[in-house]
Amino acid sequence: MKLIKNPKVDDVFNNYPQSVRPKLLQLRQLVLDTAREITEINQLEETLKWGEPSYLAKKGSTIRMDWKEKAPDQYAMYFKCTSKLVPTFKKIHGDKFKFERNRAIVFKLDDKIPVAELKHCISLALTYHRVKHLPLLGVKKTKKQGLSFD
Repeated sequence: MKLIKNPKVDDVFNNYPQSVRPKLLQLRQLVLDTAREITEINQLEETLKWGEPSYLAKKGSTIRMDWKEKAPDQYAMYFKCTSKLVPTFKKIHGDKFKFERNRAIVFKLDDKIPVAELKHCISLALTYHRVKHLPLLGVKKTKKQGLSFD
């Protein structure tokens, strides 16, 4: 996978407080790792949207991440609020995350991130335009197997 980088993104990460920088870099790494695991993603763009590190694949919906001074004890991963992403995340992973309306998964600084579940959410965002027409974005919940894809 080719990563198209905007050099200003590194400046944003470097300007986060030391208490949150490693947390946001972990989110960044999860996005990059997840994108590399999706065979149909040949290219990922890392850029800034609204001054926030943002990631976009050709058939995906933008993923952003940020920490805000007005809520210093938390950071978040943001998704397009008019998409079906966060409502779907709530249905399939509602017990694993805290949400901000239909736009974000919010983490406290001391939260342990449920990596597998977050990577699943990231993969749905990175492939959103391929699955947006499917119920639950193509995710099926089964009693025996947990989650499966169409």
